[in-house]
Amino acid sequence: MLAVSRLTIGQLRPRVAAIGTKKYFAGRMTSGGCTYSRRWFSKKVNDSMAKELAARRRKMLASGGCYSPPYEGCSSEEAAAGGRRIGVPLIGEDIQYGGGDCGGKRSAAELKKPSCEQDCSDVTTRPKCEGSQPPAKEPDLNKTSPACPPPPPPSKDNTAYILGAIALTASGLGLAYKMGLFDGEPTVQQVVPEPTTSSGTKSKQRYPTSSKDLPGEVPYLLIGGGTASFAAFRAIKGHDAKAKVLVISNEPEMPYMRPPLSKELWFNPEKTDLEPLKFKQWNGVERSIYYEPDDFYIDPTKLAEAPNGGVAIARGYEVQRIDVVNRKVVLTDGTEIKYGECLLATGARPKNLPVFESAPLAVKEHLTMFKSVSDFEELSQKLKPGSKVAVVGGGFLGSEMSCALAKFSDIREKNLEVYQLFHEDGNMGKILPEYLSQWTTDRVREEGVKVWPKTQIKAVEVQDKKLKLTLTDDSSLVVDHAIVAVGSEPNTDLAKTSNLEVDPTMGGFVVDAELRARSHLYVAGDAACFYDPKLGRRRVEHHDHAVVSGRLAGENMAGKNKPYTHQSMFWSDLGPKIGYEAIGIIDSALPTVAVFAKASPAQIIPDTSEKLQAANATIIPASATQTPSNSSVLNHTSVVKAEAMPPKPAEDADDFNKGVIFYLRDEKVVGVLLWNIFNRIGTARKIVAQHTRYDDLNEVAKLFNLHDRPEAEEEVEKEEAKN
Repeated sequence: MLAVSRLTIGQLRPRVAAIGTKKYFAGRMTSGGCTYSRRWFSKKVNDSMAKELAARRRKMLASGGCYSPPYEGCSSEEAAAGGRRIGVPLIGEDIQYGGGDCGGKRSAAELKKPSCEQDCSDVTTRPKCEGSQPPAKEPDLNKTSPACPPPPPPSKDNTAYILGAIALTASGLGLAYKMGLFDGEPTVQQVVPEPTTSSGTKSKQRYPTSSKDLPGEVPYLLIGGGTASFAAFRAIKGHDAKAKVLVISNEPEMPYMRPPLSKELWFNPEKTDLEPLKFKQWNGVERSIYYEPDDFYIDPTKLAEAPNGGVAIARGYEVQRIDVVNRKVVLTDGTEIKYGECLLATGARPKNLPVFESAPLAVKEHLTMFKSVSDFEELSQKLKPGSKVAVVGGGFLGSEMSCALAKFSDIREKNLEVYQLFHEDGNMGKILPEYLSQWTTDRVREEGVKVWPKTQIKAVEVQDKKLKLTLTDDSSLVVDHAIVAVGSEPNTDLAKTSNLEVDPTMGGFVVDAELRARSHLYVAGDAACFYDPKLGRRRVEHHDHAVVSGRLAGENMAGKNKPYTHQSMFWSDLGPKIGYEAIGIIDSALPTVAVFAKASPAQIIPDTSEKLQAANATIIPASATQTPSNSSVLNHTSVVKAEAMPPKPAEDADDFNKGVIFYLRDEKVVGVLLWNIFNRIGTARKIVAQHTRYDDLNEVAKLFNLHDRPEAEEEVEKEEAKN
């Protein structure tokens, strides 16, 4: 802080004095009979005045004269007789200059005629006052008395400099706050080279090229250009036809769907680079991965003046901070955009393994963190005929990519060798019971994938322009390229700079049942940790959840205030023999009850275990205890329950071709997985929504028509369509 002396800022006040000469002394100026002074004196000035007065007194007494202070017209004796002690003025004292009688103020008449024989301003003679004792010795008139002290140099007025410094400091603090430097610990952004395609052109582009062309204020602002944002602005436009929506995306692409990147796009025959990214849907109809054609969107530079509103996509931009109080966002280049309602749909980013993160650049050139369209295009160009590819990860993405690349190799005649490495016991080990996970691994191998379960990588290096993966058992695998698919984590970088809460366990921005994080700020998609009224706090990373949550957030941004009640689903396809749909909490750490259609007689396996083991749901041999009362009801159906015993492989590979798995928590159904059963997700959603304990899940399984009865399935489909 800047300190200013009170002497500098004191108020100038005129005072009448008997001194007629112009003098400078101790911060005052006398001129024309008036003394202009400052009331307040610093300690330094007081000390200087005291020293000077003491020096004058010593000189006068040494010469035998009577000392008279320069600011009084009387001797020290007269002053003492008047009862007023003359001394150095203190801080805060009201200073009297040139009084009348000794110790008192003079009248106007007295000011015209001094009481002393000579004018006190004449420093060459000693003034004489009535009642004073004559001096012991008359002073020599030819002797020059001590000269007046030289006037101090006029003080320089630094007010302008002080005000300028204060303004500059305030401006600096304001700029620091604007950039978010006071929010959390400062982070250093590492400059990473933009990815390039095989042609060497940069895949990252920006439109509009300058942020100055973006509107300064919009009613609806969506951060993120994925599925959740697409569902949100469709919902907003459905309730507000003339809404103006601005989407800020860090990708150069228009909004597109991601699931085909790891499945259907790899099944297409050879195509030229000029054709758009299209795939065949389950009904055989070909469509693009982009949700809407380019002419559906409005140019961002024209959004503000659009009379009927529209949706504009600002591509290649990132938001650095959200000012929730003032309802504005700050881009990385400092551009500010105000909003009425804002949605955070930043999605998730791929996780990496420490062994790859710390690897040199030469190794990273052989790696792909698969997530976006540019990753798909780059990888498809790198897969040369006869290449060896390692897919690291056994979850959704890793298993789908392994099967897709194997089929891609057959369709394109690439003759690829596809390896899949993961540390679990089988594919999809985190969501499927162990017996079903191992059965799935066998089906993946039938697709031509070389699956290496219970495998971990401890070292990686480039050897002869190839990638050498050293495993924990000291064996090695040499491949041309590796795809890292070990899961994802939510993009919550804005939490620190924007003071938003992140769930410490599940990750993601904490929101309520209406997907609201703060006033006028919502979160949807993979980055939302939301409260489910039925199943508690959750975070889901699936396409359908992005659609459901994005639509709900968009409706609430338009003023609907709806809670999260509609359960989202997910699906996956692993070759021609495995396709499943699921809803609710699907976790192999939960107890499970599974009902599968079999060609053998019905077998009912009682639950004799005291501890239901997650990921250890086990097949009991056919010779196990049967329940005759249920054998006729569940014909060609087996009930498999979690048992605390080593898993055994099924004797017949067709045992798990079709079935339903119930996931339990506190003996209540919290999740349902339909294994090769389709068009029944509505029934599963109703079961999860009831959140009820069922005494006999065998009866519940009948709702899914495990046996081939086309007519019944058509009736159920019509009934669900009506509802």
